[in-house]
Amino acid sequence: MERQFVILAIRHRTTYHYSQKVWLGPHRLMLRPRETRDLRLKSVEVTVTPPAPVTWAQDVFGNSVATANFQGSSDLLVIESRVELELRAAAWPVFDVAASAHFYPFTYEEAEWTDLGAMTVQQYPDPDGRLRAWAAGFIRSVPTDTLSLLKDLSAGVSTQISYQSRDDEGTQAPVQTLDRGWGSCRDFAVLFAEAVRSLGFGARIVSGYLYSPDAQSIGSSGGGSTHAWAEVYLPGAGWITFDPTNRVVGGWNLVPVAVGRDIRQIMPVSGSFVGTSDALEAMTVEVTVVPTSS
Repeated sequence: MERQFVILAIRHRTTYHYSQKVWLGPHRLMLRPRETRDLRLKSVEVTVTPPAPVTWAQDVFGNSVATANFQGSSDLLVIESRVELELRAAAWPVFDVAASAHFYPFTYEEAEWTDLGAMTVQQYPDPDGRLRAWAAGFIRSVPTDTLSLLKDLSAGVSTQISYQSRDDEGTQAPVQTLDRGWGSCRDFAVLFAEAVRSLGFGARIVSGYLYSPDAQSIGSSGGGSTHAWAEVYLPGAGWITFDPTNRVVGGWNLVPVAVGRDIRQIMPVSGSFVGTSDALEAMTVEVTVVPTSS
C-alpha cells in the first residue's frame, strides 16, 4: 500500500479587534494536532497577545487543550500557533473490517457498544425521523455492504447539499441543512455523523486542517484551511475517516487536531470578554498549510 509523505508547516492566526479596551476572560485553545501512526509532530508553538500564561491539559477524548488566562484589558487579541509535522498516510487505504461487520445491519460487541456510548446517539432533534428516513434511503438492500453504504452516504451529502463557506460561528442542525440545501464543511460533517448515528453506527466529529497542494479541494483557501470531517467506528478497522465535503475516505491530506462527540466541543478558539455588546469590531482567521523541505 503506497503511502504519501510530506512535511507540513501550519500557521493558524486568529485576531480579534475591539472598539474599546475589554477585559479578556480565559480562552480555550485546541490547536495542537493529534499524533497518530500517520502523523508525527516536529514542533508546536502557541503565542498570545497580550501575553498571558498558557497551561496545557487533555480532555476526555485525549485532545490537547491549552488555556490562556489573561490579566488586564486590551483592545486587541491575537492567538497564533505554528506547527511543523510529518504526514505519512495512504491515499487509497484498505480497511480490515471484521467479518462480523462486513454487512449492514450488524451489532457492535457489548464492550464496544458500552465504550462508544453517546457517540452512537443523535445529538440534534429529529422528532419526525426525517434524518433517519434520508439516511435509510442509501441502504440498497438488506443486508448491504457496510463500507459501500457509508461511502454512498458520504458522497450523498455533497451530491444533495451545496457547499457554501460560512464565517459566522455555530453549526446548522442536520434537518436545517437538509431544508436549506446548503452548508459549510462543519454542517456537512455534522449531517453525515448524525445520519450514520441514526442507522446505529458510532461516529465522532473531527476538526483540523485540510492540505490542498493544488487548491482544488472544496473548503481550501490557498494552500490550506481549517476543516471539519467525521470518523465512523467499524470493528477490526477502528475509526475510519470520511470527508463528505470532498467525498474522500481515509483522509491522507487531513491533519486532525481534535475529536469529539459534538462539534461544539472542538472549536479551535473559544473564550469570553467583559465589555459592551458591540465592542467586538472584527474577527479574522488566517491559515496556511504549506510543504517544507526541512
